[in-house]
Amino acid sequence: MQTVDHISFTGKKALIRVDFNVPLDKKTYEITDDARIRATIPTIKKILADGGSCILMSHLGRPLKKLKEDGSVDYDKHTLKHTVNRTAELLGVPVKFAEDCMGQQTAQMAAALKPGEVLLLENVRLYKEEEKGDVEFARKLSSYGDVYVNDAFGTAHRAHASTTVVAQFFPKAKCFGYVMAREIENAEKVMKNAARPFTAITGGAKVSDKLLILNNLIDRVDNLIIGGGMAYTFLKAMGYEIGSSLCEDDRLDLCLSLIKKAESKGVKLLLPEDSVVADAFSNDANHKVCDNKMIEKGWMGLDIGPKAIEANNAVIRASKTILWNGPMGVFEMSNYEKGTKAAAIAVAQATDDGAFSLIGGGDSAAAVAKFGFESKVSYVSTGGGALLEYFEGKELPGIKAILN
Repeated sequence: MQTVDHISFTGKKALIRVDFNVPLDKKTYEITDDARIRATIPTIKKILADGGSCILMSHLGRPLKKLKEDGSVDYDKHTLKHTVNRTAELLGVPVKFAEDCMGQQTAQMAAALKPGEVLLLENVRLYKEEEKGDVEFARKLSSYGDVYVNDAFGTAHRAHASTTVVAQFFPKAKCFGYVMAREIENAEKVMKNAARPFTAITGGAKVSDKLLILNNLIDRVDNLIIGGGMAYTFLKAMGYEIGSSLCEDDRLDLCLSLIKKAESKGVKLLLPEDSVVADAFSNDANHKVCDNKMIEKGWMGLDIGPKAIEANNAVIRASKTILWNGPMGVFEMSNYEKGTKAAAIAVAQATDDGAFSLIGGGDSAAAVAKFGFESKVSYVSTGGGALLEYFEGKELPGIKAILN
């Protein structure tokens, strides 16, 4: 696996696909979480230290999918200009900004870039050619640099122009940045070289969202903990009354088949014994702890209960490898955060005792950040969807494009 450590960038322009798809305040457009920018700073600094220059390209949201009422792009919401100052602060050098990706002025700015300088291109998804994987669009992007560096794991599952297609124009001058290299290394460690016992914690709303990964994990783990809204589909499949809890009735047979597969593989499958239930989907709703075999009509499970927390914690604390993808409840609401917070604490404690813990991006990453455990786990992935597809056994085009 070739990384930026295998290339000298002296006198070269590096065209780097980064992931600056950061959350912004809806009113001020200030960055509310700069983790993705911070993650790629070491890659950029390495290239600059070599005596190279950096041309950064990224997306921010999906501007062409969410047009304003008059049919125009909401530029203020989707311009990468909002990330320029923070990137410059983190790098300690000025960052130039190109108002587009394709214009003559942008080409001139790229050509004039000197060693030690950084140029950020405007949001590539402002162009329909990006998501279509247009070859000519990718060719134009490739003309700006001498070496292509992919450091955007969060988009590695997309065969877009800037993430995949552009690599073909650098047959002998392409590599992974540090973010991509770490993501692949940690994913491989979990899926191919896991120390035992290996425990996977899965949550979230729907079984259908996690179907492939659940099926794949059962072949690999010793323990599978299921929480979140998806647990109630399993519970209903087992014949329990789940009240008004979230349920995918068309997935009941699938859940039973997964339960049987776990049994046949000797995998310990933990479904929550109890829940915190509420009479409405609201933090202010009436709520109580309820046994999961009989949830009353009109009540819905919004978090796992104390018995489930205790059972999960015992398994997590005894694990040597932990993969966590998905919350145990609606952790964004204070009355239903205990299950997810308890999981975060248990994972951190297991890590402190020597376990390797990988947090699978998305809501799981948001949860460990909310509860202050980012630095107390082994690795927090920057890519939710990409990591999910990787664990499903799919070949990610962004990775394949560099390896081929």
